[in-house]
Amino acid sequence: MKRMIFIVVVYVIGVCFISASFAGSMLNGAGASFPYPIYAAWAYAYHKKSGVRVNYQSIGSGGGVRQIVNLTVDFGASDDALKPEEVEKKGLLQWPQVIGGEVLAINVPGVKSAEMVLDSDIVCNIFLGETTRWNDPEISLLNPKLKLPDKKITVVHRSDGSGTTAIFTHYLDEICPSWHERVGYGKSVKWPVGIGGKGNEGVANYVKRVRYSIGYVEFAYAKQNKLSYTLLKNPAGNVVRPTLKTFAEAAVFGDYNPERHFYTWVTNVKGKDAWPIVAATNILLSRKKIEKNKDVIRFFDWAFSKEADDMAKDLVYSPLPDGLKEKVRDYWKKNGLY
Repeated sequence: MKRMIFIVVVYVIGVCFISASFAGSMLNGAGASFPYPIYAAWAYAYHKKSGVRVNYQSIGSGGGVRQIVNLTVDFGASDDALKPEEVEKKGLLQWPQVIGGEVLAINVPGVKSAEMVLDSDIVCNIFLGETTRWNDPEISLLNPKLKLPDKKITVVHRSDGSGTTAIFTHYLDEICPSWHERVGYGKSVKWPVGIGGKGNEGVANYVKRVRYSIGYVEFAYAKQNKLSYTLLKNPAGNVVRPTLKTFAEAAVFGDYNPERHFYTWVTNVKGKDAWPIVAATNILLSRKKIEKNKDVIRFFDWAFSKEADDMAKDLVYSPLPDGLKEKVRDYWKKNGLY
């Protein structure tokens, strides 16, 4: 944990000391807040190694897609993978870079991380506004050893267009008929209840400040902000903990087909020990920026190295399996970038 915080803090400090007269190359990216902690750490390490500065802005997946389409950045990032026909229509390339999981972060005094168990029905009902108090009988039934308070639940969700939201709502949409009928899934949805925070950072800050709240965040944000998080019952009926192992077990169910620009979902997979809210976060390039794309590829190819994988693990992201990395490299080669 201390090493994880150190990596991100060192990156921020390092960026502050890079002067405007810096003579090396610059790569600009923008998009998902879900992978920001690891992209920031990689950027700092890559700058030390290569002299190339990588400036990544955490603005949400929707903003990342818009900026790469408008050619205002060198790469975009989105947790909500674009469908193959959309990738083609927008003149883009897309591949997965790293795998992460989302957790339900809670602020319930007296309840520590991994003490509370929730299932998809309860999560659905909380975010629909139908389960409104922490001592609701359904929550109590799953948590007989916890003394749950008779307090109103405050729901926290994203206010911006977000791949994190797309992943979370896809999880609910697949497994909760009421959610499917009333809300659906996507980067932005019409939330039945709750307060909105911008970015994973905003949701984490709200949950940290507001007692008796619950919100969905990428796991690294829960760890960095020392938030309590729940266990979840997965589709196999098992209560699972968010870990590198349970994220990786979910990820192996993805149909990562380069002919479809790697479009796939890995929420609610059937793995015995799989965490149910998992996704690969994706990089987007414009086919119009051929020469700059080669510089971007060099950075993300380095990010497939063991050194970069170890950094990802420290921040509780699961590196891509070696076989999938080779599929991505073949995809780069086919498109003249590697």
